[in-house]
Amino acid sequence: MDTYKINTTSIHHLQITDVPWHRLTTPYGRGTELPQLISGGEYAAIANLIEHQGTLWQVTPWVLLFLLRNIQTRGPERITLSELELYHVVVGALEMVQEQADSQQSVEALTMLLDEKYLWPENSDPEEDELEWEEEEARGYDPMAFWSYYDYSYQLLKRALPDFENMLRHNSEPDINEALSELVQELRKF
Repeated sequence: MDTYKINTTSIHHLQITDVPWHRLTTPYGRGTELPQLISGGEYAAIANLIEHQGTLWQVTPWVLLFLLRNIQTRGPERITLSELELYHVVVGALEMVQEQADSQQSVEALTMLLDEKYLWPENSDPEEDELEWEEEEARGYDPMAFWSYYDYSYQLLKRALPDFENMLRHNSEPDINEALSELVQELRKF
């Protein structure tokens, strides 16, 4: 997977309220509740909305962007097992597609995934959303956009590797250390 595309200047100042969560999809509908779940640290609920049966969704790189940004601002002892499990789930989905990386292309920058052509309609009801899923290619799920959800999720996790390594060095909780160690090993393989 490419490692040069995250334009840190364009995402550095991006706030969680800048992402149109209500226009991005999860396996169970729209991502409207994700900002509240992120601020509440409800990692199990978040994991269910960003990955399903090895598939990553429109919301996945955005969730990772804000969660991984948050780990930089807290002490290494403040990571939880459920948060680490969320990252493991995403890494598992990334491992499944790793062999396809050389033949796929992503959009040029993460922020391009917020272009109107990828976003779901502003105001629609569940029936209209169901009809959209029945289309040959649902909005935001053309091959390039779909691959981008994996590519940028990978890049964000890979960029956070030093943070995870630091947590591993400074955390004394055995279960958390084991989960961190496994995560660090997986990210080093990529």
